[in-house]
Amino acid sequence: MDKLLELFENKDWRGLKAALADENEVDTALFLDEIEPENVPLVFRLIGKDMAAEVFANLSPELQEIIIRSASDAELASILEELAVDDAVDMVGELPANVVTRVLKNASPETRTLINRFLNYPENSVGSIMTAEAMELRTGMNVGEAIAYIRKNGEDSETIYTAYVIDSKRVLLGTVSAKELILSPDDAEVDKLMEDDPISITVDEDRETAVKTMMKYDLLSMPVTDGEGRLVGLVTIDDAMEVMEDETTEDFRKMAGIAPNEKPYLKTGVFTIAKDRFLWLLILMVSSLITCAILETYEAAFAALPILVTFIPMLTDTGGNAGSQSATLIIRGMAIGEIEPRDIFRILLKEFTVALICGFVLCVVNFLRMLVQYPGQTAVGITVSLSLMATVIVAKLVGAALPVAAKVIKVDPALMASPVISTIVDALSLVIFFGFAEAFFGI
Repeated sequence: MDKLLELFENKDWRGLKAALADENEVDTALFLDEIEPENVPLVFRLIGKDMAAEVFANLSPELQEIIIRSASDAELASILEELAVDDAVDMVGELPANVVTRVLKNASPETRTLINRFLNYPENSVGSIMTAEAMELRTGMNVGEAIAYIRKNGEDSETIYTAYVIDSKRVLLGTVSAKELILSPDDAEVDKLMEDDPISITVDEDRETAVKTMMKYDLLSMPVTDGEGRLVGLVTIDDAMEVMEDETTEDFRKMAGIAPNEKPYLKTGVFTIAKDRFLWLLILMVSSLITCAILETYEAAFAALPILVTFIPMLTDTGGNAGSQSATLIIRGMAIGEIEPRDIFRILLKEFTVALICGFVLCVVNFLRMLVQYPGQTAVGITVSLSLMATVIVAKLVGAALPVAAKVIKVDPALMASPVISTIVDALSLVIFFGFAEAFFGI
């Protein structure tokens, strides 16, 4: 990267062109992202035609738009013909309408038809992330014919490690690996080498289902079929990794109370970031009025025993942390398919047991601390310590139950993370604390 930047700054175009020829496509895309946007078209033209499409596919939508606007019709057509269909669809989905019109105008009729078909698939469906360039073999082929076919057509396929055997109606019959073909005699029948009933997914299923299936069976690619079992494309491991990254990023933002946003942090305007964060901050601020109301209700308790006020932050913070621990594990478990809503009673029993252990230890430690720090205030120590234990138990049960409840009502469980749980647990911990205070001191 430093070498490329040095060549660029020195305007050594011949040296830069030679250096780019030896670079990886992803690294080249990262280099283009580092230079001034107005210089991107100039440098992009220095990239060899054999790797230009791959570099283009790895660029941000903003840089893709800049290149498209500066490219001639012939250059644009060349890029589109080399671009994988799924990459072309991703690009079209991010570009302004007037730019999309020019892109489709310069695409071949076949590419344009494929792009339009992919755009009709629902967002977040398998069809929206699959690629159409699967290696297809016809039933009845022998190994020699299959290898010859792969040699002739393999360059246009997304992957040739696995080939998909179809009949005359394109119904998926099985899969056969390139290794199996290479190691088998030329006259062996592909039908006898293939694996019947391959693991596949339909085009309208959720893309997260595809990711989970590929992870479960350790697949590098998975065939995609329509409702009648006909092969329409495949999902590759790089597609699955992109989905995992997108979903994880979205969950992290929701867990932090931030609206989803696909733009990189450093390229997002401050007003956009503020807008993404403001709504949840407002909701949480309003919901915290419940905590204020509880404190106001027990105002007399403060006046009678002011020392109680000093322990409120400890109780609310500990409760919030305890609830967040449980919520994080449950949300993750549901995200990767380890936990289902039907497991709710097992979850609550386990969290109750864990909370009982953690709460008891914290209760004992805190009581001993208070005996040393506040001599003669044994009743206060018992009140605070028992409140702490009860708060941990309630917080962990709430933290475990809320994400499951969200899943049942078809709301993203990630929404029930730290901010929401902390707000709820804060209110409950105060009720518990002052309930014990009333019981011990009659206030």
